[in-house]
Amino acid sequence: MSRIVRTISADASVVCSAVDGTDIVAEIERIHQTSAVVTAALGRLALGCSLIGFGLKDKDDSVSIKINGGGPIGSMVAVSDSFGNVKAYCDNSVVELPLKQNGKLDVGSAVGRNGTVTVIKDLGLKEPYVGQTELISGEIAEDITNYFAVSEQTPTVCALGVLVNPDLTVRRAGGFLLHLLPFAPDECIDIIEKNIAGMPSVTSMMEAGLTAEEIAMKALEGLEPNILDNFEVSYKCDCSRERTERILYSLPEKDINSLAEDDVTEVKCHFCGKAYRFTRDEILAMRRKKTQK
Repeated sequence: MSRIVRTISADASVVCSAVDGTDIVAEIERIHQTSAVVTAALGRLALGCSLIGFGLKDKDDSVSIKINGGGPIGSMVAVSDSFGNVKAYCDNSVVELPLKQNGKLDVGSAVGRNGTVTVIKDLGLKEPYVGQTELISGEIAEDITNYFAVSEQTPTVCALGVLVNPDLTVRRAGGFLLHLLPFAPDECIDIIEKNIAGMPSVTSMMEAGLTAEEIAMKALEGLEPNILDNFEVSYKCDCSRERTERILYSLPEKDINSLAEDDVTEVKCHFCGKAYRFTRDEILAMRRKKTQK
């Protein structure tokens, strides 16, 4: 089971959340049958979204991140609840690209660099909060860091990593998200900068046996950090037949009429692949209900 942890400095000026999301990204690969570079890209996005969702205040809050960088993956979407449970999908699950010169997967080229990061937070208000920034690298973590700096004016460090085995299974996947609050003193910022500069990659730390808790504590080393939360998280899709029926019912009448021409209408969830089937009689019943209103 994947695990997420949140730590805070003794003076409460820095918060760092970290996640061991190996099982989450493994589920992404299983459901979507992704190639290695897509597993890395979509996995990073899912874990970044999970870390952001975990920072939301109310239990019914949620956050969605949409990225379209013009690369061969196409659009990518991840959605997290306030507990860090997440789901994700992309347009193209199989992309093959040469490795970079350093032997690593070329996530930036797969995602593309000519596009935007859109963050949508549903906080139970009349309208969701929507923030958008330009992509700067397509590597996901840098783009999330830039989003917080530009759109929310919050100094942030985001690091994400996915290590894929030669057989396309997921070996390690994790990340951390660190926020400096407005009252953080200069000496605290200096310590954080030194810590981050001296930290290996997330997957290197995980390969060395560090847990999510240890990674978060390492990022705040020297600031007397304490653990705030520690939870299990998972890949979780909340689709249902009832929700799918509501979506069909919301369609214009002409679209419902078109669906009624078929014996069976099948709707497949983008996030988990589950299929919901509706007979012609069920579609006609929706139409009758709609016209009677």
